[in-house]
Amino acid sequence: MAVSKKQVGVIVAGVAVVAIVGGVIAGVVLNQPKGADAASTDKTKNASAEKILPVVTHGEVPEAIAALKASGFTPVEPGKLTVATSVYLPPLGYQPEGAKEPAGTEPNFGKLIADGLGLEYNPKVVAWADWPLGIQSGKYDLITSNVTVTEERKELYDFASYRNDLLGFYVKKDSKITSIKSSADISGLKIIVGSGTNQESVLLAWNKELEEAGEKPAELVYYDDNAAGVLAIQSGRADATLGPNATAAWSAKETGDTKLVGTLSGGWPLTAQIAAGTKKGNGLIEPVNIVLNKLIDDGTYDKLLKEWGLESEGIQKSEINPPGLPKS
Repeated sequence: MAVSKKQVGVIVAGVAVVAIVGGVIAGVVLNQPKGADAASTDKTKNASAEKILPVVTHGEVPEAIAALKASGFTPVEPGKLTVATSVYLPPLGYQPEGAKEPAGTEPNFGKLIADGLGLEYNPKVVAWADWPLGIQSGKYDLITSNVTVTEERKELYDFASYRNDLLGFYVKKDSKITSIKSSADISGLKIIVGSGTNQESVLLAWNKELEEAGEKPAELVYYDDNAAGVLAIQSGRADATLGPNATAAWSAKETGDTKLVGTLSGGWPLTAQIAAGTKKGNGLIEPVNIVLNKLIDDGTYDKLLKEWGLESEGIQKSEINPPGLPKS
């Protein structure tokens, strides 16, 4: 996802800071349920447990299996696809209480790929910082964990894209704001954003445009407490939030308290894509790409995104090693 200037990776579920794993960033989780009251929190927890456990499934993809056999790729464990993933928050990755396997979009993509290749899905929950060495050393076959494609990563890994990396503007459900697409749309608004994040950089750049045009800039609002940020939106003390789209979309879908009014690429002003990754040159990425495009073509892909409220992040075609964010 969007890259923090501070490159901080902190995971604190239920409070203000959460690591979004596409590029190890720190962002503010602002569109969680009404965290100020226990009933709302319990509602979302229960809803998450119910919605996360079902998994979108698909059978084998013969052409992918044939490509896998022709590739010479050898799995870490015979007959299995060992897939690294991380558990954070819905919808990306989560460990449901009592469940043996992680749930969420990223584990589900891993399972769909394994099934399509005719291999047993063998998920491994790993810390974000550990997957690069794990893929390089042959400990894991594949990573599906909200990884953003970058030019630097492409030197060591092959990628097959499966989602757009987006930031989202969210407002209160009954807000009169219907669209935020450019700097002109934020003039005079109070917008909650995480300090030190790429989304803050976007807003600062847009404010500069407004000031140069003689228009009123947006007021950037920062909260150290998640519940305070949520209440600010619901009470009208702030107009909008800008943060990683995936978690905000899930919250909007589950609570109905907020709505999406605009998206930006997570690599703004450049585009960025989320992809499955494997060790470079091992032959696995071509069969993975075939599976992903089959899922897109037959509607399974759309079904998965809809289940998690991520329709806005959908792509038309999976690409092998698409253009990545440039080296910093």
